[in-house]
Amino acid sequence: MTNDTSTASTPATPSASTRGPKRWRIVGGVVAVFLVLGGAAIWYFVFRDTAPPAVNIEKASQSVEPGDASGGGDRSLDGTWTVDTSVGSFDDFSSAFVGYRVNEELAGVGAQTAFGRTPNVTGTMVIDGATATKVAIDADLSTLESDEAFRDGTLGGQALETDRFPTATFALTEPIQFGSVPAGGETVKVDATGTLTLHGVTRDVTIPLDAKLVNDVIVVTGLLDIQFADYGIQKPTSFRVLSIEDRGQMELQLFFTRQ
Repeated sequence: MTNDTSTASTPATPSASTRGPKRWRIVGGVVAVFLVLGGAAIWYFVFRDTAPPAVNIEKASQSVEPGDASGGGDRSLDGTWTVDTSVGSFDDFSSAFVGYRVNEELAGVGAQTAFGRTPNVTGTMVIDGATATKVAIDADLSTLESDEAFRDGTLGGQALETDRFPTATFALTEPIQFGSVPAGGETVKVDATGTLTLHGVTRDVTIPLDAKLVNDVIVVTGLLDIQFADYGIQKPTSFRVLSIEDRGQMELQLFFTRQ
């Protein structure tokens, strides 16, 4: 009698020649993941444009404490209004401020929007009926802050030369006509024509403004294109600055409360 013995098959042990490519594929995958994560981190911390968004009347209005947004239209806004720096916080730019925005290219970083803002703003606005008859604003440019300490330090002796010209001022020269007393929550677009003194130079300007009455606070935002040559401003020079535009924007975000 013949015994038929069956032998169970066992998996073949991978040879060194097959283990090698698999191991390298795993290593390659891990390296690729680290490269992607590292590239994302470099972009986020180095190349990412960190400038905050330009001023916006809707966002600025959110700084005012919630409450009854009605008002205006059926009541007088007559009187003197002053810039109120207690509204919001400069930490998140929800407060009053004046600042600048300009496009630049930095060595090792690339093209970015340079910005600087100061909360040290004072001013008054006089309203008579549906007309702003007087507006006077002063901003302390020596306290401009950005996300780059070297940029802030450079402005003292270059470009704006805030060591020599620490203050920028605007004074209304033509009344601002609203047409009618604005209703609460209504955004009004107006032009403010007056004189702007910057870098020791005074010029006539017209600033496009958005204004809104929110809970007894008049919120105002605006952007004005500035040609540096018009104010005798020389572009700053630095080993880090590869190029910078010959123009920029002055921006303002103001909150007025009645005296």
